[in-house]
Amino acid sequence: MRRHKPDYLIISCVALLVLFGLVALGSASSYLGQNKFGNPNYYLNHQIFNGLLAGIVGFSAGYLIYYKRYQNFALSLLALSVVGLVLVFTPLGFSAGGAERWIKLGLVSFQPAEFLKLTFGIYMAAWLARGSERARDFKKGFIPFMAVLGLIAVLLFKQPATTTMVIIGAAALIVYFVSGARPTYVLGTMAVGMAAIGALVLLTPYRLERIVNFLKPEAEPLAGGYHITQAKIAIGAGGIVGVGYGESTTKISYLPEPIGDSIFAVIAEETGFLGSMALILIFTVLVLKIFLLAKNTPDKFGRLILVSFGSVIGLQAFINIAAISGLIPLTGVPLPFISFGGTALAVFMTMGGVIANISRHS
Repeated sequence: MRRHKPDYLIISCVALLVLFGLVALGSASSYLGQNKFGNPNYYLNHQIFNGLLAGIVGFSAGYLIYYKRYQNFALSLLALSVVGLVLVFTPLGFSAGGAERWIKLGLVSFQPAEFLKLTFGIYMAAWLARGSERARDFKKGFIPFMAVLGLIAVLLFKQPATTTMVIIGAAALIVYFVSGARPTYVLGTMAVGMAAIGALVLLTPYRLERIVNFLKPEAEPLAGGYHITQAKIAIGAGGIVGVGYGESTTKISYLPEPIGDSIFAVIAEETGFLGSMALILIFTVLVLKIFLLAKNTPDKFGRLILVSFGSVIGLQAFINIAAISGLIPLTGVPLPFISFGGTALAVFMTMGGVIANISRHS
């Protein structure tokens, strides 16, 4: 196997995002940690010991293990993730914020849906790489693709984790298209997906309420439109250079989920336009470099893994930042590498390790 130096720009972007996230979380979580646990560093410590350490292990494994080995047990990895999605509805699972997305095993808790972003991408790449014409074949390609995607969609919608399904489904569709699928298959899948999401919005009041609040947040600034209103206030308060690290006022008692999906608003308030754009620039460079690496990777399996991971990171970052900026309806999806969440951080760092390994062999 051919081996050379990895893409250090990609590794640097991952490291910068992780560091940026820990610094941002240290500020965003300080008041919440002090108020709930009497320790301003509670959430930061939790992220370090439950997310960063696992992420370092995941990155190291992804970097050191030759990526082609995943091709032999890609189906097993996906099966484990699907079992995890089912287990959240058993006594091993528990809910938070009205959603059943977690599994608790002793002192360890994690979100199976986060692992799915990693394993489904590997599975799709392995499945499509095995047959050169599989993506274009209706019976051997399109029907199995829709069946697997449909099963995952049902399990994620049941939690509910709608935005996670949108991200995973969109990434899978991009991989499917890049592998050579007929445009009619891709367009058909998009139509079915949009119709399903539209039906869910109409049939579930809280989803419909999000759309209404997005269109008219000023109608209920202290109720349904409260979250996006406070986020906009925080972003606007930052100005060009921000109010200063640790000086955010909205994180104290105004902004919902300051350590989760709203953390970008805290970053914008404290670091201003310049800090926000610096973060967006790092994400942009990382995703573009991943896609450029994919373009120059001759091995189809490695190329499709890169497309999948790059799509997941790019889509999730865009959806989070766009939603909290009022450009699209609020979704509740965290910002990759940045928001509080040990499972998510470990998964994205593992993706970074696998990407770096592919860059070593391309």
